[in-house]
Amino acid sequence: MPTYKSYLCCLGGGQRHWVLPRPGPRMKAAGILALIGCLATVTEPKIYTRCKLAKIFARAGLDNYQGFSLGNWICMAYYESRYNTTAQTVLEDGSTDYGIFQINSYTWCRRAKLQEKNRCHVACSALLTDDLTDAIICAKKIVKETEGMNYWQGWKKHCEGRDLSEWKKGCEVS
Repeated sequence: MPTYKSYLCCLGGGQRHWVLPRPGPRMKAAGILALIGCLATVTEPKIYTRCKLAKIFARAGLDNYQGFSLGNWICMAYYESRYNTTAQTVLEDGSTDYGIFQINSYTWCRRAKLQEKNRCHVACSALLTDDLTDAIICAKKIVKETEGMNYWQGWKKHCEGRDLSEWKKGCEVS
């Protein structure tokens, strides 16, 4: 194996120049594997537990936000995404629902191309991370600017009008 000094050579005029070896097949393969490893970690889904979400939601001020209890938020997130931060659902109209709250690209977030709306002023990709800050801010905006939680079909079908106290039971949240 060449030493560090073997990469340094003197050329005309007494100037020193770095001469690096050409990457061989092993170096190329290592680079490709490193790139694949980075990409795999970016797309790995984060699926929260019910109690972890209850704590995050409580800290974010979702309990009783616009009159909706913490149980409503936990129930809705379960039926919308099964607590999966990377959940995506492509709809018949060509739009996509993103993240733990399944927020729609047509009205609420921006995909790679420009959209007519983007009422949450957020990239849709930001709704797919395990940092739920943008998703929570956008969900609060949806609840405040629309008809409450009626925006979410999962909530309407499975959570609305039910006793939701069980959703936070045993989670050490008030």
